[in-house]
Amino acid sequence: MSHTPIRSGMCDVDVTIRCILKVNHAGEFGAVRIYGAQLLVARRLFPDMVPALEEMREDEIDHCRLFREAMPARGAKPCRVMAFWSLGGYLLGLMTSLGGRNMIWICTEAVEVHRHLEDQLAFLAKRDPELHAIIASIQEQELAHLRKAEDSQKRRGLSHALLLPLISALTDLMIWLSTWGDSSWMRAEMAGAGKD
Repeated sequence: MSHTPIRSGMCDVDVTIRCILKVNHAGEFGAVRIYGAQLLVARRLFPDMVPALEEMREDEIDHCRLFREAMPARGAKPCRVMAFWSLGGYLLGLMTSLGGRNMIWICTEAVEVHRHLEDQLAFLAKRDPELHAIIASIQEQELAHLRKAEDSQKRRGLSHALLLPLISALTDLMIWLSTWGDSSWMRAEMAGAGKD
């Protein structure tokens, strides 16, 4: 059954929770593909990076599984355009890995910035404690990935200044396109409802 979110300013908690799951599942799936492509190149060019990339990819696979498993009980379904996430994630991972070590870490930093998780946690605290616990545990690992990426960059020059916001914007665009704009509505709903 398809849903049309109610955009009247009143928060439909169930719809917002389904959107949270859809967005998070798609994002984790894209991250799995990014790390997969980066590993393909790193095994040949940067073998010392392989253990860290494998560990992060395994974490993302687990996160993707956790979100997928949480969907049925909440009536949520995966994003309609998972092939878009697959191809987009793979191409982003491949292009950044061909740009060198620093580009891999810049990409990781860009995709592991989780400003939206704090909003989700605030929204879910009293509305869905089980999903709140899942996201809180995932957030810890995502922040560890972010710290690893920041600590591993050799320099933070022009490539960092240009690519970090570009990759972040592309990630936000992919989320918006894959949810048919529901991600914007979801952010507004969480901001309004988070004050309750």
